[in-house]
Amino acid sequence: MGAEDPPGTTDRRLRDGAPADEWLQDGPSADRQLWDGPSADEWLREGTAPADRSAPWAAGPAPDERLLWGEPVSGDQLAAAERAYDRCGPSERLLWERLSVFEGTFGPDAVREVCASWALPPTAVLGVLDRLLPLALLRVDDLFAGEDDVPRYWMPHPARAVGARRLTGRGDRPDLVLRHRRWCVKLARTAADRWQSGRQLDARDLALRELPDLAAAMDPTTASPPRGDEADAAVEIAVSLWFLWVVCGRAAEGRTRLRHALALLGGEPSARALWLAAFLELESGRPEEADPLLVRAWAAAVRDGDGGALGLLAHLRGSTALYQGRTRAAADEYREALALTEEYPEFGPTRHACWAGLALALCRTDPEAAQEALDLADLDRESRWGRAGRDMNAEAWSAMARAELAAWDGDAERAAEHARWALREHLRLGSAAGAAGAAELLAQIRLSAGRRDEAAHLLGAVDLLRTSVFDSSYRPAEFCVVTRDRSERALRTLLDGPELRYAYEEGARRGLFALAGET
Repeated sequence: MGAEDPPGTTDRRLRDGAPADEWLQDGPSADRQLWDGPSADEWLREGTAPADRSAPWAAGPAPDERLLWGEPVSGDQLAAAERAYDRCGPSERLLWERLSVFEGTFGPDAVREVCASWALPPTAVLGVLDRLLPLALLRVDDLFAGEDDVPRYWMPHPARAVGARRLTGRGDRPDLVLRHRRWCVKLARTAADRWQSGRQLDARDLALRELPDLAAAMDPTTASPPRGDEADAAVEIAVSLWFLWVVCGRAAEGRTRLRHALALLGGEPSARALWLAAFLELESGRPEEADPLLVRAWAAAVRDGDGGALGLLAHLRGSTALYQGRTRAAADEYREALALTEEYPEFGPTRHACWAGLALALCRTDPEAAQEALDLADLDRESRWGRAGRDMNAEAWSAMARAELAAWDGDAERAAEHARWALREHLRLGSAAGAAGAAELLAQIRLSAGRRDEAAHLLGAVDLLRTSVFDSSYRPAEFCVVTRDRSERALRTLLDGPELRYAYEEGARRGLFALAGET
């Protein structure tokens, strides 16, 4: 949810089940032996601190240690890695050096695409990789559900430092950085295609797993001068990952990375880049900063003949109006977005997202029209379900509109069921703004049913979430502010009492993930 990754995507585990940070402190493993020398985990351990040094990594590097990529590495570890490198043949040394360009984990396809050349042919590179494995690499298991079972690797920092130094000395680093960036462009496009095709959890998991490499590729300053030549690729990666920034709770990170790449861009940004920049301003609670970017994006779409961007801009204008509480304007913009959005958009929010926004804009002022929008969304979705799959984000926002309508009808249990489902889906995707809005709506519904303790639990968890994810200047959307005000007016005097105050604080301690499974 912005500050934390969704469950199941954060741990990098070795094939034998031990987390990587635990493995660094474990004893040597017999099945990872070098041919005639120490295994990679053993030479890593050559530089570990004595047993009587408490919390060695937390205490900062020892006198013989240095920080490499943010981690302390000892001189002994580097010396052991140098000895392992010296034991390699020419092909293994060349691959070792080239693999140092990877920031995170990688698979065989990445090795073949980034590292192969005339000196290391694609047909031979995987065989060299197998020989190099016991010397410089660790096997990791960071595959997500449904992914093909292929080996994955990670190069420890001492080995990477040895390879990076020699890669630079050989003069090959600029070329490898460019190849790595091209691979990251393809990777970002793959993730975007999965999102648009309905494999949204797969898209998110892929982007999160590869984020260390993608982040490096989004920094044009890593290229040799002129750096502006690489800014186009950096911007394309950032734009392809729009769903990670906008939907999956990483708006602040996406805003920073996109602004950095755009600042180094030589020409005019594309309409889609400006659309994303505006969307990230909105998601960061700055709708006034989004307006001038929307104007520039429209001009760029007309200039470039990008008809698809016009639908994106109409949807974003609707989202901006809804954020500001201008529901009639929001409804008009969402209707325009539906008229402009293709049946199968290859980029950006889907038609289902437009229907969901329209229903949210109408649910408090025209419930019948909101219900009609949801019904039309169902028909629109069912006609293309087999090809496009699910839009989980749109479904979560639609569920919030359904909860509002059920509460309007006086069916508190059905309203709570929709709100709880929306909360769980937003949490699965990692959307802090969506989860907070759904939880506040659920709190209001619980409060109307007389379940004040549950409402206080939820409000406490929401406040903790917002303070941990957003800065102090962030203001939630008007839709969420109205919901929260209703609950606070009813609870304001009651929260002064010890019981509800304790419930509020307990909710903050337990958090929304725990409460979503109970309320």
